[in-house]
Amino acid sequence: MAEKVRVRVGDRELTLTNLTKVLYPQAGFTKAEVIDYYSRVSEIMLRHLRGRPMTVKRFPSGVEGPSFFEKNRPAHTPEWVRTARLPVPGSTKDRETIDFAVVDDLPTLVYLANLAALEFHAPMWRVDEDGRAQNPDLMVFDLDPGAPATIMECRRVALRLREVLREDGLDGLPKTSGNKGMQVYVPWAHREEVPSDYAKALAQRLARERPEEIVSQMARKLRPGKVLIDWSQNNPAKTTVAPYSLRANPMPTVSAPITWEELEGCERPEDLVFTAGDVLERIGRFGDLMVPPERSATGEGP
Repeated sequence: MAEKVRVRVGDRELTLTNLTKVLYPQAGFTKAEVIDYYSRVSEIMLRHLRGRPMTVKRFPSGVEGPSFFEKNRPAHTPEWVRTARLPVPGSTKDRETIDFAVVDDLPTLVYLANLAALEFHAPMWRVDEDGRAQNPDLMVFDLDPGAPATIMECRRVALRLREVLREDGLDGLPKTSGNKGMQVYVPWAHREEVPSDYAKALAQRLARERPEEIVSQMARKLRPGKVLIDWSQNNPAKTTVAPYSLRANPMPTVSAPITWEELEGCERPEDLVFTAGDVLERIGRFGDLMVPPERSATGEGP
């Protein structure tokens, strides 16, 4: 019989199940520890999740078992979980709309974590109070290394991206993917350009500038030993792993915000691998590194 624990989270009551189940076998990291991590990181993580229709990746049997992406809010979701019904043209399941969960608060975050939703993936736009999609408030460059390239090659590309963005008056906010690559987020408020157009043009420019190390096209035959600047993540239908999300690796790694100084100074890929415990310690030291410096004092997200 599955163990059940009734708890109060904020102003909601939830039933948590199978808390001793090990979801990361090599690390001995249990569902209880997953929920604890998300609870402890929630104050900062929610800045980046609020208002964004969420896609989660669930691992009911742990990271070594089957998994699935879930866009439609799970069956039996409590009524208090905010939902945004949004069109999904071209859906592979012939749906015209999907009811997305919107993770606005700690109870919703804990509810999904209890379903073994280890990974949270979000678009670069939010919905308003009525659930209507808004214009993008972020642009993202997803840097994906083709073996034998590693995150060290992504580091070089990211540093060049920072230079070019600064020429255009833009700030880049780097984070690891929690896997083998990294992303650079760019706050995108009050600009007339379409972010996907800008990102594509910039990726193509850098690929022409450094063809020996950068590609801007998805074709796998072009990618060995190079870094793909995936500008297509700015398509409104796509999502990117959210800041502070766990990833499904042997160890509970996290998509962790980092500083440009860390990128400049790192000497090996291991320097850019952060587990849940590492990230909690870093928050204690640095606060939220995904906030532009001029906005960090306000507690606002990008």
